[in-house]
Amino acid sequence: MKVLQAMAGAEHGGAEAFFTRLAIALEKAGLDQRIVIRSDSKRVTELRDGGIEPVQMRFGGGLDFTTKFDLKREIGQYKPDIVLTWMNRATDKCPSGDFIHVARLGGYYDLKYYQQCDHLIGNTPDIVQYLTGEGWPRDKAHYLSNFVSDDAAPPLSRSDLYIPNGATVLLAMGRLHENKAFDVLFEAIERMPEAYLLLAGEGPLRDELKAKAERLGVKPRVRFLGWRDDTAALLATCDVFICPSRHEPLGNVVVEAWAHSAPVIAAASQGPSMLIQDSENGVLFPIDDSKALNAAIKRVIADDDLRGKIASNGRVSYEKDFTEARVVEKYMNFFKGLVEAER
Repeated sequence: MKVLQAMAGAEHGGAEAFFTRLAIALEKAGLDQRIVIRSDSKRVTELRDGGIEPVQMRFGGGLDFTTKFDLKREIGQYKPDIVLTWMNRATDKCPSGDFIHVARLGGYYDLKYYQQCDHLIGNTPDIVQYLTGEGWPRDKAHYLSNFVSDDAAPPLSRSDLYIPNGATVLLAMGRLHENKAFDVLFEAIERMPEAYLLLAGEGPLRDELKAKAERLGVKPRVRFLGWRDDTAALLATCDVFICPSRHEPLGNVVVEAWAHSAPVIAAASQGPSMLIQDSENGVLFPIDDSKALNAAIKRVIADDDLRGKIASNGRVSYEKDFTEARVVEKYMNFFKGLVEAER
């Protein structure tokens, strides 16, 4: 069984990070695979460190007439049983051929890019429901979740972060984009002078968010950390993890927090509300409601029993469905099932 994976994602992002993790995990599991990516030196280094020598292609926009030819040539040489393309661009550049074409979606994408595919993967049940609601055949829409690592790391020094002893440390991670609603989180901590926020991420709203923090008077308590690779250390440092997103198809950051036994508070957007049972393995609050978020943070900080309960139950949820071993097994069985059905 041979699988070629193609991904043309951005430098940073949740789907891109998971693509790299999955490729390396499948390599460790013994899958015969070929990895094709948009040229990216950091991603190349990560894949090489995982034992993979990726093929790099341009994956440009509409005026890129070479990538489709190059990908067709690569497929012809490798002769995969399955081609797995990630998101719109790689799927659009994939030629037709004598293979099973599977595409993996991490959001509610326009299916016009996927009409040539044989099967689609959604990384949440809700995305699979969206696919079938858009007319995709039920027997060709499949749910395969993400996984995250639970490798531990020591906490960062609070003094190095200029956070006083006794302060409450909150953590939020993600692209600095309107969908992530970090502005709501700033509003929530405006009247919480004991709360300091670590904000890990980059994006187009960085300057706007800094200005918002300045206007609210919270900027001295917000640490804009940029894009970080030390997620485990950040989670070990925080008292509570916050996911305030207005739009979050999966909530991969929630699973990361669970993996490291961090208590989670999240807005009730698509992914988190699917993952979290309120007050059991996390605490939910209404989208865009900064007052409710403020109350949720105060409640979790004040209630040691609740904080411990949602942290430990979150870890149980992670171990049940989102470990590397569990998800890799599901992917391997999925690939085998497709090939056996085709034969």
